[in-house]
Amino acid sequence: MNTKLIAKNPTAYHNYTIEDKIEAGIVLYGTEIKSIRNNKVNLKDSYAYIKNGEAFVSGMHISPYEHGNIFNKDPLRDRKLLLNKREINKLFGLVQQKGYSLVPISLYFKGNLVKLDLGIGKGKKLYDKRQDIAKKDAEKQIAANLKYKQY
Repeated sequence: MNTKLIAKNPTAYHNYTIEDKIEAGIVLYGTEIKSIRNNKVNLKDSYAYIKNGEAFVSGMHISPYEHGNIFNKDPLRDRKLLLNKREINKLFGLVQQKGYSLVPISLYFKGNLVKLDLGIGKGKKLYDKRQDIAKKDAEKQIAANLKYKQY
């Protein structure tokens, strides 16, 4: 199936070490899907949680559809994620461990369906973030030097 990326979470890999990913469907209403098709989505401050055996994503901002009038929903409402019971139990077990959390990584179309990539991540410390930045800078410097050294 063809996939089309809608939005990425820019802070997911910066703030967390992602150890596993899982694909989840998401419950949306009519005007929300129209806004998503117009790329009016922001995942920056979003997170996922499990409550009463169901998974939800919170903080995902879907802008109200311009022509939606009374049918528009709250842009920051919690949205239910579509996962089977086995996947929810697995995620719940991992989140109960120290330092793990559910992080939305990306939102994309898979055919006509909207899917959310959830990452199971462990929070990074400040020194880990600094090491990652230094490593990226070194790789850029090496790539630039190799580019100019080739004859």
